[in-house]
Amino acid sequence: MAVSTAPTPTTSSLSFSHLSFFQHKKTSFLCTKNSTVKRKCEHRGVHVKCMVLEKSSAGEAKKTKRQSVYKLQTLTSWLLKQEQDGIIDAELTIVLSSISMACKQIASLVQRAGISKLTGVHGAFNAHGEDQKKLDVVSNEVFSNCLRASGRTGIIASEEEDVPVAVEESYYGNYIVVFDPLDGSSNIDAAVSTGSIFGIYTPNDDCLLDLEDSTTLDTVEQRCIVNVCQPGNNLLAAGYCMYSSSVIFVLTLGNGVFSFTLDPMFGEFILTQENIQIPKAGKIYAFNEGNYQLWDDRLKKYIDHLKDPGPSGKPYSARYIGSLVGDFHRTLLYGGIYGYPRNKKSRNGKLRLLYECAPMSFIVEQAGGKGSDGQQRILDMQPVEIHQRVPLYIGSIEEVEKLEKYLS
Repeated sequence: MAVSTAPTPTTSSLSFSHLSFFQHKKTSFLCTKNSTVKRKCEHRGVHVKCMVLEKSSAGEAKKTKRQSVYKLQTLTSWLLKQEQDGIIDAELTIVLSSISMACKQIASLVQRAGISKLTGVHGAFNAHGEDQKKLDVVSNEVFSNCLRASGRTGIIASEEEDVPVAVEESYYGNYIVVFDPLDGSSNIDAAVSTGSIFGIYTPNDDCLLDLEDSTTLDTVEQRCIVNVCQPGNNLLAAGYCMYSSSVIFVLTLGNGVFSFTLDPMFGEFILTQENIQIPKAGKIYAFNEGNYQLWDDRLKKYIDHLKDPGPSGKPYSARYIGSLVGDFHRTLLYGGIYGYPRNKKSRNGKLRLLYECAPMSFIVEQAGGKGSDGQQRILDMQPVEIHQRVPLYIGSIEEVEKLEKYLS
């Protein structure tokens, strides 16, 4: 009796567009994509059937989108990409890189503060008559040195200094950088969140300290003060670095808000969040209610409104760290409102327009939120002095606008 045999496969019939397997008992042979078999598939004289395994289009799409787990984008590579796209120039890239280096150093100092005996009061006062913590002084020096060494800054203005500093000609650059080197330093001894805040303003050549020039130092300082006192609308970039359970660097170049987390394994800031958007409304408020009795009656009514459960039966939640960076970062991610109002003792509030309010308002607006002094937009305010204080209400746009209605 004739024994039937499998037909010999032709070249055209065995040309695959997908992965195929030759299977015989427990043995499998892999045919790679688009491979062509030119002879019979045999195993010990027995014909083996070739089977085509089709993959779903969804599976293929999923495979195509899959990225390597080792593909990380550092702050440096991200900045270089912004430079390539024409969003910033090489000079600003260098300034921002120097700021990130300062933040890494300060993060290390904060984490080792107890070990290195950097807790406690330094024994001096800053420009506002406030006790300086030891880390305030060290952080200010670290920030200033990194900016000078960048060779791209013309004026640096710190919350800890009496007046802006014109960078010596040997380090001369154009950018004006304002910063609070260590916000929330009163929390250092308790190891609570602290941070650094910075803003970068339009280049200006009018404030150059030439040691061979006959111009007096007083004249130079006056020019520096005039050039630094710019409204927040002139900011080119702003950001903050939060020193907490993670070290987080948040930055805007005027085209969205991006967050980078310091990876201790590599010592680099890694991009972790892109185009952050603050919720339009939120159920969290952050005010120091210890000052409640010192507030304006209209503000008291607003706070009472937040505490009222209303029809929903659920009042707003109170969360207050006492560190602007920590409170703001939570508000940016979860929504709600942060406020530091004026009161009977502090007629203009406590926070500084140049070093804190303007940079943070620039960031929140880029994320779809709002920064206000209760009456007007923070970024529209023209500073009249270096250490000018203003009330600050910042957060979700609906929450800030609701407060403005109470205060109007």
